[in-house]
Amino acid sequence: MTKSENVWREDDSLWSDRETLSIHEEPDTTPLVYDLEERTARFGEVVIDFAKRIPRGPLTDRIIDQLVGAGTSVGANYIEADDSVSKKELLKCIGTCRKESRETKHFLRVVARAVPELQRDARELWLEARSLHLIFSRIWRTGKQSE
Repeated sequence: MTKSENVWREDDSLWSDRETLSIHEEPDTTPLVYDLEERTARFGEVVIDFAKRIPRGPLTDRIIDQLVGAGTSVGANYIEADDSVSKKELLKCIGTCRKESRETKHFLRVVARAVPELQRDARELWLEARSLHLIFSRIWRTGKQSE
């Protein structure tokens, strides 16, 4: 990730799908991961690490379980899709990846409300969940159109 300064306006929601303006201090030299299996596995690992930082309590226990479940199942369902034996099975699994990544976005937003000090980290993960959701939505739509 680049070291950047986000420019926020009062009317911008933290969870908006609109891109924020950035002032980059240095170019991003981090290689992009195009291998979806690796990318979804890393995403699940980062979700687990993030969840460990959420304080346990009556308010957060269920949220943590749901976040980890949704965040790690994206990769598991992608592996299942990759090993599918029919187009129907592939689209079903990709559809599940799509749903789980969207659900992860929801729980990250809820965590940010429950634990405000984790808001920035939750936002970073939310952006990756959003990217994965868009990728899986495109795969699913393309597959459905060619049926």
